[in-house]
Amino acid sequence: MPSNRAVLLVALVAAVAGAAASLFFEPTFAYRLAGTDIGQQVLGASLKARAPTPPAGVAIAETGGIVPAMTLQDVAGNPVELPRAWAGRTTLVNLWATWCAPCLKEMPDLQRFADEQGDNGVQVTGIALDDAQAVRTFLRQHGITYPVLVDAAGPADAGVRLGNPAGVLPYSVLVSADGRVLKTRIGPFNDGTDIARWAR
Repeated sequence: MPSNRAVLLVALVAAVAGAAASLFFEPTFAYRLAGTDIGQQVLGASLKARAPTPPAGVAIAETGGIVPAMTLQDVAGNPVELPRAWAGRTTLVNLWATWCAPCLKEMPDLQRFADEQGDNGVQVTGIALDDAQAVRTFLRQHGITYPVLVDAAGPADAGVRLGNPAGVLPYSVLVSADGRVLKTRIGPFNDGTDIARWAR
């Protein structure tokens, strides 16, 4: 039969573990953690470990590496070659879909950030993993004017190629003027200040 001391020690360890778990899984804490560099690394590693293996031959971007060459279409159906289209200017690439509520919530802040940057600051570009007609309708109804490209969601879509094999949306990538991945972000931005801080 265990001693009282052993029972108390087990109860104390269980209480501490329960308190830690409740803090970790409490949504506000989880969002704050995801907004930190360390939180993003932990979240990224966890999602990558559970993500399906991309198809053979699909090049995946890594932080510090060049964005793999791919051709997407803009909302008018014109081909756009990446990363060539982003050359010469730092670009914040935001992957989203019309059915993704957190994506839609952050888009007005992304639009304001794009407007503040003008012609010489960070370029904002969206990549919608969605139906082109649904995207065109959404952009028109919500006054989103920064460039948006369209791709079909799948195991080798633009998000996967940009380092998001788990397919989490929204997902953002900061690409340097010479086409290198500077950093990535899983999940939504909190507000315009958060976007500006991250895109520095």
